[in-house]
Amino acid sequence: ISDGGCSCPGDVAKAFGAGADFVMLGGMFAGHDQCAGDLIEKNGKKLMMFYGMSSDTAMQKHAGKVAEYRASEGRTVEVPYKGDVANTIQDILGGLRSTCTYVGAAKLKELSRRTTFIRVTQQYNQMFS
Repeated sequence: ISDGGCSCPGDVAKAFGAGADFVMLGGMFAGHDQCAGDLIEKNGKKLMMFYGMSSDTAMQKHAGKVAEYRASEGRTVEVPYKGDVANTIQDILGGLRSTCTYVGAAKLKELSRRTTFIRVTQQYNQMFS
């Protein structure tokens, strides 16, 4: 399981490439119409309140309090409003298709067997410098 931290379709592809069977995408899906967060407006920009299910906000809302034996792990943040989730899902699926094409994987399940990670410590691009 890849537990959070994905912010772009490439992160999802890397998680599957590293062998994840399941990728949690709460942060990527936050701010869409299908989310339960409250829509607010600040300085002329639409935002949504987003909270992780281990946050104080979630525990107060769904359990009435934070249990004594638990610690709140998540946080409550304001994220940009993104409209319908369909576009984000299409971006993720497109990124996965491209990744599978690049590494020669016919199916998503093959992705981890065909992926090789290389650590890059220094990168110098003469074309755009």
